[in-house]
Amino acid sequence: MSIVGVVSSGLGRAHIFMSQHHYQEQFKTVIGMSAWPGTLNVKVKGDSLIQYQKLRVTAGLDEGEASNILAHRIKGFDRDGVSFGGATAFLARIQCGEGNHDCAILIPDLTRHEDVVEVIAGIFLREACDLSDGDEVSIVLQ
Repeated sequence: MSIVGVVSSGLGRAHIFMSQHHYQEQFKTVIGMSAWPGTLNVKVKGDSLIQYQKLRVTAGLDEGEASNILAHRIKGFDRDGVSFGGATAFLARIQCGEGNHDCAILIPDLTRHEDVVEVIAGIFLREACDLSDGDEVSIVLQ
């Protein structure tokens, strides 16, 4: 499965969640390394939106046709009276410019994004791929 979309700015709040030790330990298990404390947002439409919706069904957020891509569960936790929700990760490679990088699509259990894919990786993808808002990227799920 391949998802193509354009880079878009998010709210700048992902680092609050991504930097949590409990999540980082699970990311090491799933993607084989710590994840950069943030996400790359990729806005999708058309066939790519249909493919992303299948991942959302697999993650348990929507009803309909599920994907056949292996889902990895990221467990939520409570810390100091604050609840941090779980998520579902799907391993992938992102193709941007001349480079290809291991990554994962991360779908939080509590998300407002229905047409924006959140991508995590062990590197700062915007910098590594020299990306700006509006640039097209391709995400190939494994």
